[in-house]
Amino acid sequence: MFKKIYKEIKKYQHIVIARHVGVDPDALASQLALKAAIELTFPDKYVLAVGNGSVKFSYLGKLDKWEHLDQFLLIVLDTPDKKRIDFADMDKASCIIKMDHHPFIEAYAGLEYIDEHATSTCEILMDFLEKMKFVIDTSVAMLLYSGLVSDSNRFLFDSCSPKTFALVSRYLQNYPFVLSEVYKPLYLRPLKEVRLEGYIAQNMKASDHGVAFIYLSNDIINQFGTDSAAAGNMINHFNFIDEILVWVVASDDLKNHNIRVNIRSRGPIVNKIAEKYYGGGHAMASGARVGSIEEVEALCAELEEITQDYIRRLETNED
Repeated sequence: MFKKIYKEIKKYQHIVIARHVGVDPDALASQLALKAAIELTFPDKYVLAVGNGSVKFSYLGKLDKWEHLDQFLLIVLDTPDKKRIDFADMDKASCIIKMDHHPFIEAYAGLEYIDEHATSTCEILMDFLEKMKFVIDTSVAMLLYSGLVSDSNRFLFDSCSPKTFALVSRYLQNYPFVLSEVYKPLYLRPLKEVRLEGYIAQNMKASDHGVAFIYLSNDIINQFGTDSAAAGNMINHFNFIDEILVWVVASDDLKNHNIRVNIRSRGPIVNKIAEKYYGGGHAMASGARVGSIEEVEALCAELEEITQDYIRRLETNED
């Protein structure tokens, strides 16, 4: 499949790179890294990385404004389903390629490469760019490392494999950079976000079966001077609480006129629930966007149900 994707990239003069709504470091870094690698390898090609950006992740680089192009190749990264693509004109593309590490939801591209065992789309691109002998420099390597580190939560998730570490080792050896230059902007946080995290810790409610939930209204978000994206990105800071198996942070997103829901798990499979609420993701790390607090409550009720089932299965196996 890599050879087929490379052949299409080589064929088209105009290339557009898109990804999912609600940008995160893996999605943005993979976009910018692929754009840079194509431009380094094929200097005559015109490449755009499009979509809504994020002030929080602006240190990774700038996105391009969409220009109406004819006969362009569209490469969609890190997005398993069509409805979540942050690009309105995808139907005008001459050819569409999908490269993703999420579990399959739907086919929407002519060429689709999916590796749900990879930590990140950036890991897939590390493999692709290396095998197809793209020209890579230190800035591309740093972007790919940033996305991989973010989506694997600093190599803490089970998706990390010997292949992951082998790729990282080769990239660090061939394109050396200072690791602290990656970690500092990725994990340095303003005091207001730390205080919001404290508020979440103090006010998150947990059920008897280990489902924790907090809803952050726009008033609360404004009280701490943050935004919905910042609130949602704190979800991984609650990974290791003994009494909690599934935890949910829901926050008002007035810009997109919905409620942003982030879900994490230490056992129950949550992505199928998220898919019912205009979302999706990985088995134990998913997100959704809903229109009302009633929908959030319904989502949490379903999570409570699957968590109880998970606990019952554990108890049965122990017996």
